[in-house]
Amino acid sequence: MASVVVLSLLYAFSGSSQKEMHLAKQVEKIDLNLPSKPLLSYVPEQNQEQEKQWQYVTVKKGQTLSSIFDDMDLSQSLLYKIIHIDKDAKKLTKIFPGASIGFVKDATGKFEQLKYKLSETQELFVKQDGEQLLTELVELPLETTIHSAKGVITGSLFNAGKAAGLTDNMVMQLANIFAWDIDFILDIRSGDSFSLIYEKIEQDGEFIRDGKILAASFTNQGETFTAVAFDDGNGISYYNPEGRNMKKAFLRAPLNFSYISSNFNPKRFHPVQKRVKAHRGIDYAAPRGTPIYAAGDGTVTRSAYNKYNGNYVFIKHPSGIVTKYLHLTKRFVKKGVRVKQGKTIGTLGSTGMVTGPHLHYEFVLNGVHRNPRTVKLPKASPLKKSKMSEFKSYAAPILSQLDSINFDAKHIAQTKMKKTKSS
Repeated sequence: MASVVVLSLLYAFSGSSQKEMHLAKQVEKIDLNLPSKPLLSYVPEQNQEQEKQWQYVTVKKGQTLSSIFDDMDLSQSLLYKIIHIDKDAKKLTKIFPGASIGFVKDATGKFEQLKYKLSETQELFVKQDGEQLLTELVELPLETTIHSAKGVITGSLFNAGKAAGLTDNMVMQLANIFAWDIDFILDIRSGDSFSLIYEKIEQDGEFIRDGKILAASFTNQGETFTAVAFDDGNGISYYNPEGRNMKKAFLRAPLNFSYISSNFNPKRFHPVQKRVKAHRGIDYAAPRGTPIYAAGDGTVTRSAYNKYNGNYVFIKHPSGIVTKYLHLTKRFVKKGVRVKQGKTIGTLGSTGMVTGPHLHYEFVLNGVHRNPRTVKLPKASPLKKSKMSEFKSYAAPILSQLDSINFDAKHIAQTKMKKTKSS
């Protein structure tokens, strides 16, 4: 039976040009009918203890529980008794910098209570009950709230995400969903836009961490990609509106990094050899030590060093495809090893004939070098027919809401582009 879920959606709205630039947010509530599926959660009511006069201590680097008790004018014998109450109390000995410990003392300064948050969902209380010390573990339920955001890229994706109220982690989630279709360094353009419906994990109304993205859309150079999170029985994956998995055989780029020094250019002037030399790949400039990933599943055919390539790795994939990774600082795989897509095979460096730290990446199909940014890749497999009807029913209402958000984002993007051209 369908359940009615109230989604708290955060919208950016347009009005003045200043509002468009900063994507000011307004809160609305929308009733959205969704079939009963995971991804949405609720929080049961909790009877909270009446607020007491707590004194809080934030643990500093190098500070011990013993020194904290001294600062609170509490005896070491009391501390000894507390940490020996039971196994839960012993967890107090593993405090870490930045953690908070709360104390309650009576009017004479005598110990009454202590509390310490062991995890996101558990808090330890130690209470003085007459002559006896007792411990209690209190469950702290988390609330999953659902929000929306939209943004337009005028500089970097991270800046656009920040303007839309997203954390860097959420921006990375967004990029990872579309990593098989978009190279988020080479392909991103000013005027690209995105929209998403996502979860926030909160506790007592305070943000704890990001949840997952439920649905997202990204318009890159006029082409729009859309994805919906769906549990197909083997865990949550992202699918396009036709039910095809967003995950494909190859990533568009084999690492996440800050910038790229050279685009694909077969007539590039080589900076070291000072002559025109075929540059059959892409150079990704990034900090030394940046992890390099296998672009797809395959077998390592070469893992070696020479004076031109420096440390390098070649991987053979199905369908006559070979990927090459040059100038690594370190290699983490050996010849003959099978690797999965996304496995770290080395770290970016400046070994071999180079002028600075970067990854040189090549994509070879049946012996011919192809541009990894534009080469057509095999389509991803669709959902099983037995799951397609369920997927369509689940996806329809959330995609309808996403379309509305995406329309606003595209309108803002078009307005900005017109202003840029006219100025």
